[in-house]
Amino acid sequence: MVKHIILWKLKEEYSEEKKQQIKAKIKEGLEGLAGQIPGLTDIKVRIDCLSSSNVDVMLDSTFVDEEALHNYSTNPQHVAVADTKVRPYTAIRSCMDFEI
Repeated sequence: MVKHIILWKLKEEYSEEKKQQIKAKIKEGLEGLAGQIPGLTDIKVRIDCLSSSNVDVMLDSTFVDEEALHNYSTNPQHVAVADTKVRPYTAIRSCMDFEI
């Protein structure tokens, strides 16, 4: 099994209200991939961070193996969500992948 953790910081230009809307759409889009991507066994998006946090969104996903993670990155459904709900609104992306 492989864990795929992403942390995003939204662009500073958005108001807090707009950031809340963006975060909700990111969560809806990514969690909507559950059951749609071969080898993706679990996907959760956290948007309810404490004020001590220095990121806005966390993706916590699990894959059956590294090949499934690679295939997810190019899967058209995932790319569509990333291109419309994530990338246009994020300034910083950090990633950590590891075996569990």
